Amino acid sequence: MKVAVWDTYVTKKDGSIMHFDILAPNEISDLETIYDFGKKYLKSKNEEDSTLTSKECNFCHIEKATEEIVTSIEQKGYFIIEMEGC
Repeated sequence: MKVAVWDTYVTKKDGSIMHFDILAPNEISDLETIYDFGKKYLKSKNEEDSTLTSKECNFCHIEKATEEIVTSIEQKGYFIIEMEGC
């Protein structure tokens, strides 16, 4: 499975930056769907009030998904790679 990687930087409640990648099936082109995945993740981190738009989240590249990523996408539609401040 090929996935699109969306590079995301969000300002947290405390003013620090949270950097994570949203991985979703390459076929998903609707930006609102991608942002919704990110908002679900932010809610799980108690950061649901953080802004997530094209300013914070941009397409980065396409890559081949690992088994772990495929499993997550099959279960919830997306996968998150936590980078910094998560």
